[in-house]
Amino acid sequence: MSLEGQLLDKKSLRAVSGKSANWEELAKDCVAFSNASGGHLFIGVEDDQELPPADQCIPADLPDRVRRRLAEITVNVGALPNIIVAPNGGEYLDLIIARSTGVASTIDGRYFLRVGDQSKPVTGDDVMRLVTERSALPWETQTSLHVPREELDAEKFRRLADGLRASDRVKASVKEKADAELQDHYLLAQGGFLTNLGILCIGKQQHRAQLSTAPIIQFIKFDEHNAKVNKLVWDDHALSPLELIEAIWREVPDFRESYELPDGLYRQNVPAFDEVVVRELLVNALVHRPYTQRGDIFLNLHPDRLEVVNPGPLPLGVTPQNVLHMTVRRNDHLARLFHDLKLMEREGSGFGKMYEVLLSQGRPVPDLTETHERVCVAVGRRIIQPQVIDFIAKADQAYQLTQRERIVLGLLAQHEALSGREMCRALELPTIDAVQLWIKRPLEWQLIRSAGRTQATRYFVDPELLRNLDFPSGTTLKRIEPHRLLALIVEDVARYPNTKIGDIHQRIGAEIPRSRVRRALDQLVENGNLAREGIRNGTRYRVT
Repeated sequence: MSLEGQLLDKKSLRAVSGKSANWEELAKDCVAFSNASGGHLFIGVEDDQELPPADQCIPADLPDRVRRRLAEITVNVGALPNIIVAPNGGEYLDLIIARSTGVASTIDGRYFLRVGDQSKPVTGDDVMRLVTERSALPWETQTSLHVPREELDAEKFRRLADGLRASDRVKASVKEKADAELQDHYLLAQGGFLTNLGILCIGKQQHRAQLSTAPIIQFIKFDEHNAKVNKLVWDDHALSPLELIEAIWREVPDFRESYELPDGLYRQNVPAFDEVVVRELLVNALVHRPYTQRGDIFLNLHPDRLEVVNPGPLPLGVTPQNVLHMTVRRNDHLARLFHDLKLMEREGSGFGKMYEVLLSQGRPVPDLTETHERVCVAVGRRIIQPQVIDFIAKADQAYQLTQRERIVLGLLAQHEALSGREMCRALELPTIDAVQLWIKRPLEWQLIRSAGRTQATRYFVDPELLRNLDFPSGTTLKRIEPHRLLALIVEDVARYPNTKIGDIHQRIGAEIPRSRVRRALDQLVENGNLAREGIRNGTRYRVT
């Protein structure tokens, strides 16, 4: 059972039964989930528990009572309660909350939104933002320009369709659709007309120009005196958002500059701006901008940083303090198209990828600022700690680090030491306890050291380890040469005749991929070194 978060909350059975029933609190959480991305409420599981009590039974009439009561005290909330039996035999109520197509509220007119593991009230101007962003008819699916679907740009659609059919993120059943069906599936067209999304992605230049909010991008380069020295503009609407990313990366020469850093007897080149970071910034600017609001996207290149300025505020519920962990989609259908074309990762992982790349290159984390009319993301150009590059690379080679571990190692390597509270703030985590999930394995491997006790504990990377890169590493067979693997299998089967593949795999080394062991066995049988008897799970091997 997962921890409480954006898509999950837990409540005691007392919240919906007996004299202590708190229907108002339940309504608040249901409204918050409906206005966000939907979610689950586990009723009958305490906040600090993984499972319900083993002897707990849910009354048979409770699901119907909960459904009827929520219908009386909420508006635009869809809830489906189900009784679930946990692994320990106890029962709990899984209340599935669907994402509302309209704006959900309590019966007395209060609005809430799920942000992380909290249901926060929506007040003031944010109520109007909620109404605008939760329109029953999204901007992407509107056909107000009445452009016939036959008026699409055939070449743009051909490239889009080829990209979708070649993508491993698209289901086989979708790839088999005809061109018109593919347009309908991705809501590029509706009936006889192209939607706004269709005009944006596969429409002709003149039709795209009629969309008053089609993206215009300006690149401006400043010198050390803040004077403009170069300017590039993409304002003719000849390119779709899908094509703009590649065009900007290709046409801005400054993005291909690099640094030379000493690497023993050789030198290594480190890009001034990593391609992954630049593309992720452009994708965020194009996919998550409010297409109901006018405004150009600016790429401001200063001697020490690149700023990407996007019109409009962040999506409701996202703040500069939680952007690393929040997942809120503003343009669902455009985001799905970008994802299926492999132009972006899953929602919510973009900023994590930027943190990982920048910190592993010895650079500071992205700086995000927001006003009521724009969002600015700044990434540094200069490498603060060049030795961090080799440190992260060698640590990853020795320990196969996760993204979280690369981020936290890169962060600590740039500071002498950080307390748990400082790390919590830098990583945008809700509590100090959550830091332990990020540093548990590096602490065990002694990549990270700690000093002090309780809240005064400070974490740091051993300076000697950072200088010498002398990692303790155990012996592994993951990279064993093919001929040595074949010899190892023959030696094992000779000692243990009539043996199964699972037993061979465990004896010679469980860290070797099983598929590789199977291919080696097939090769040995084909070469006549081993004989195979039996079929499927009963297959056994012996030396010929």
